[in-house]
Amino acid sequence: MTFLQPAILWGLPLLLLPVIIHLINRMRHRPQPWAAMMFLVAATRASTNRARLKQWLVLLFRTLAVAALILFLARPLGGGWLGWAVNAAPDVIVILLDRSASMETRLPGQTITRRQQALKMLSESAAQFSETSHLVLLDSATRQPVQLATASALLENSLTGPTDTAADLPGLLQIAHKWLGDNRAGTSEIWIASDLQSSNWQPGDDRWETLTAEFAEMKQPVRFRLLTFGEDPGQNRGVTLATLERPADAPDQLKLELDLGSTRPSDEKFPLQIQIGEALTREDLAVNASSLRWQKQFSLPAGTARSRGSIRLPADGNDRDNQIFFVADKPDSGSALLVTSDPDANRFLRLAAMSPGDHQPATVTRPESFGEAKLAGVALILWQAALPTDTKRLSDFVEDGGALLLLPTDDAAKGTFARTSWGELETPASPLTVPKWNEREGPLAATDEGLTLAVDRVTATRRRQIDTGDPVLATFSDGTPFLTRGRLGRGSYFHLATLPAATWSNLERGEVLVPMIQRLLQLGARRLGQATMIACGELSVADRSQIWKAIDTDEPRDILLNAGLYQTGDRILAVNRPFAENDSESLSADQATRLFGNLPIHLSAQKTAATAALEGEVWRLFLFGMLAFLLIESWLILPEGTKPQNTRSPFHEPA
Repeated sequence: MTFLQPAILWGLPLLLLPVIIHLINRMRHRPQPWAAMMFLVAATRASTNRARLKQWLVLLFRTLAVAALILFLARPLGGGWLGWAVNAAPDVIVILLDRSASMETRLPGQTITRRQQALKMLSESAAQFSETSHLVLLDSATRQPVQLATASALLENSLTGPTDTAADLPGLLQIAHKWLGDNRAGTSEIWIASDLQSSNWQPGDDRWETLTAEFAEMKQPVRFRLLTFGEDPGQNRGVTLATLERPADAPDQLKLELDLGSTRPSDEKFPLQIQIGEALTREDLAVNASSLRWQKQFSLPAGTARSRGSIRLPADGNDRDNQIFFVADKPDSGSALLVTSDPDANRFLRLAAMSPGDHQPATVTRPESFGEAKLAGVALILWQAALPTDTKRLSDFVEDGGALLLLPTDDAAKGTFARTSWGELETPASPLTVPKWNEREGPLAATDEGLTLAVDRVTATRRRQIDTGDPVLATFSDGTPFLTRGRLGRGSYFHLATLPAATWSNLERGEVLVPMIQRLLQLGARRLGQATMIACGELSVADRSQIWKAIDTDEPRDILLNAGLYQTGDRILAVNRPFAENDSESLSADQATRLFGNLPIHLSAQKTAATAALEGEVWRLFLFGMLAFLLIESWLILPEGTKPQNTRSPFHEPA
């Protein structure tokens, strides 16, 4: 329970007044022995216990009446998830709002979403503190603290409307901590409204340990209150784009691969609407498992330079994961750049990375000259050298959509890129094979006709260990990685454990390496087109200065907050919700509160829209309680009514 006038609570010692008055009143009538009345003791003993109980009840209700009066004057707040401690109204309330796409899931049997219910409860509760506390909004989409003049501003769509973005709860708490420190806030509370989606909370992130220590060390006390939604979302289907390709050998074909998910798998069919340009097609599908990979190839009008469209599912528990957008330009093969300290020893790599457009081998440069190399038109970088200390240019290339293949070296220099580093150089006692690899996707996948690459024929006599947290696409016979893949921005980077050289492996035969590198060229060619695909909220700083217009709807829309098709000049962007928002895993309430360590936190899990407010003034309850206690006390001290008297003397026998 929180009090808007906590100074009144210093009057609680007044509860002793009824007790003191009662004791003084008892002392006024000292008992005096009187022999003539001794015979009455036995007659009155039976009623003594009843009288004593009545006196204690009178004292109790008088004390309760004084307590209710003091609490009434202190203007208490209570009820809902905020009635958790006797505290003064905080100086600052930071409202941390999760505006990610998953917060648009509707409450069971309701039309209201998790975000809308949270805002309704937050605004009604914050209104009680409008005269005593500063209100600050920090939402997951803009990540900028905004001071609110009134609590009703929380209901403004421009501040708290729906988005297709993801949330970063540890990052938001870092921003809140910095704001409280920079503004030297006094007693503070952080109200968090979130659905506990695991990808947004990132429970394994090292920042949580740092955050709990930083908040615990703050001079001013900070309390946390978590409003969450742990209910079953009901039937909800989602669609994501797995791959989108216009093959170089068939540019008038568009190949789509979709991942469909369902919270309640069934054999019931539903319509999948696919719009490509002006053409609209419908496919009736059923998702009878938690996830399903669906693919289809569409024919485009001859000579189509750029194709754009969308894929939509019917309305369900969350409409934000029912649609995706795409743009596909006519394939541009691009070129490859080989970075190596020994160009003569990598002749086969140059030929394997030949551009399918102009049939030119890969350009070669030395690592010390990479900083001056021109990357315009480059789709793939093959790096067979010690990694530089500063890998920013390589990272920027990958984030822009390029492909990077990292190859081992003979020297002792290992190096690290992103989450993967080179390990020890090994020469196994017997040649290693590659019995397991990903045939569904990636550079070693089977062809469209179902033909598999002869990866199992690869043998390696030397290899360098790969220490990675990235997905492994292929493994040696001893279970160690042969090929791994990581993602940065819109591009991908790969680590290959061996070389196409006679002293390393038989990859020089080309039946595996050539198709693998050619596929990497196609993968990296996406950075060369004017049309690209990004996740919502990931627009580069340079692109944010452009004026983007939504072209799939007539309604105004913000490219930073909403998925869709956007255009500026000749450039088109397809913006979709982040891949992390497809994660259906959520934290439990206990897991979420444990992340805060020993910090004071109160949790409330909302399951319906029945609770309209988080907290309200409850002084009326104490006022009515005080009146009730006084009435009961008055009734107890009323003199008893006249009872019928026995006219016969108890000391005389009848005549």
